[in-house]
Amino acid sequence: MITRMSTLFLRTLREDPADAEFVSHKLLVRAGYIRRVAPGIYTWLPLGLKALRRLESIVREEMDAIGGQELLFPALLPREPYDATNRWREYGDNLFRLQDRKNADLLLGPTHEEMFATAVKDMFGSYKDFPVTLYQIQTKYRDEERPRAGILRGREFLMKDSYSFDLTDEGLDAAYQRHRDAYQRIFDRVGIDYAICQATSGAMGGSASEEFLAISPSGEDTFVSAGDYTANVEAVTTQPGAESDPLARPAAEEHETPDAETIDALVEWANKQGIRIAEHEVTAADTLKTVLVKIQQPAPVATDASHASDAGDTGDTDDTRGEPESELVGLLIPGDRGVDMKRLEATLEPATAELADAKDFAAHGLVRGYLGPRGLASAGIRILADPRVVRGTSWIAGADKKDHHVVGLVAGRDFEVSETIEAAEVKDGDIAPNGEVLSIQRGIELGHIFQLGRKYTEAFKATILDENGKQVVPTMGSYGIGVSRMLAVLAEQNHDDKGLIWPATAAPYQVHVTVAAKGEEAQQAGDRLVTSLSDHGMDVLYDDRPKVSPGVRFKDAELLGMPLIAVVGRAYAEGKIELRIRGGETLQVTEEEIVAKIIELLGHDRQVQPMV
Repeated sequence: MITRMSTLFLRTLREDPADAEFVSHKLLVRAGYIRRVAPGIYTWLPLGLKALRRLESIVREEMDAIGGQELLFPALLPREPYDATNRWREYGDNLFRLQDRKNADLLLGPTHEEMFATAVKDMFGSYKDFPVTLYQIQTKYRDEERPRAGILRGREFLMKDSYSFDLTDEGLDAAYQRHRDAYQRIFDRVGIDYAICQATSGAMGGSASEEFLAISPSGEDTFVSAGDYTANVEAVTTQPGAESDPLARPAAEEHETPDAETIDALVEWANKQGIRIAEHEVTAADTLKTVLVKIQQPAPVATDASHASDAGDTGDTDDTRGEPESELVGLLIPGDRGVDMKRLEATLEPATAELADAKDFAAHGLVRGYLGPRGLASAGIRILADPRVVRGTSWIAGADKKDHHVVGLVAGRDFEVSETIEAAEVKDGDIAPNGEVLSIQRGIELGHIFQLGRKYTEAFKATILDENGKQVVPTMGSYGIGVSRMLAVLAEQNHDDKGLIWPATAAPYQVHVTVAAKGEEAQQAGDRLVTSLSDHGMDVLYDDRPKVSPGVRFKDAELLGMPLIAVVGRAYAEGKIELRIRGGETLQVTEEEIVAKIIELLGHDRQVQPMV
């Protein structure tokens, strides 16, 4: 197929959009692939849509290859199924909620576990119907608080979500592995550099969970690797400290510590005083940072009795969101680390967390900068501690009054911990669960696969008869890929200072042809080239714009980023066409050999006839 730039709906920009922070956002807008409509909402322009459809096709091919059957649910959904799983409440403000003219509650689907589970329940009732894998490629909606980064994190995005239904846990394991393998083939086909990481399940629920993260320094996700261990930082488990007899420790002593509100100042004071912890000089890791945090559960939703009716009921409802349930807790973490709010919220999900403010301290008589676990206990505040804070460990901590700290405060003797929690930041050099040293990298989430188990099928009472005539509940797997995000990831990983550099499998066109030489003969050569390439099954972008200078044509070609750029220019006087490999070398190829060379570079397996 040939697309002529003289008729293409395209306008390239020379300047970055003012609101763009990420490379993919800048280049996709400048190159005319997407256009902003509102914060987090974008129009897919012809070039962008063509590239998106290529990725969609690859995803569909690999899903079909593992026996997936495609369907399409609506994006506009009733509330009732999401009440059954409590996710109408748990999603909180991220959910787009609306009402129809009859005041029936609806939502724009953020994900469709409920829909798949109810469809299988309604249509299948025998063990003979299983196993089954269903999928869709569909637009999802999430009300991001701060949408940014273009299509990397928008309010509307294209996603492939698939779901496996099996009768046994062994069947779920096999379906999970098939999807895992298919995902690797998808990302390998488009040339994405990625890592497979252990992950938390979050609001999805379930047991086993892995993320596919595209490696990128601009990524919002942090992951760690150590030998054969790779995990999202939110899923990293901390090696616990060694327990000892708390009664064998020296008694705690309170000291005046003027101007020691920070950990660094406290360590400096301790070493000037000659204080030692476990026979070594004091470091930040020997201090105990006490952090006051406010935890909020999703706001409960109060409704009238009409909401207990069938999903088909469209009667009026009295639906009001109540006040969020809030609790102050104290976090104890070693002083050489900060609180990682993403790790904390992953542990608490669906609750959210934020640091307490001055009013919270004052309301409980707590002293900011000198807070310690004894003050928390006196105020009746629940204490959550890092796994390193175990029975018998000794710490320097706040004494709960200004300019004072306690040296030798021992867990299990001087204070008790209510619960262990993963909330401290992970650092390079930490020890992984496999005993090896961790290194930290950044990434962008591309896909997430879960072994959901029976959470959703039990919620909808989706029972079937097994081969012995007994009622059993199917087990589910859930597998998502951000198709539109994959396009942005490719832009993040494949670009230079001139523009995009698409891999051939994802590019809207494999070859960009332009005529830079003057004269009818050169123009005819360009026409012959694009016709021959099209006849060989390639999609060709032909820059035939009149009165556009070669310089502008070259800049646009580099910005748009097709993998190969063929230029009928000065070399054509010698019967040669310039073939530029985007981001690589430039070749001089005769007109007779140019199509064969392009096919060779693109990896096409075809017999090629010379151009005439």
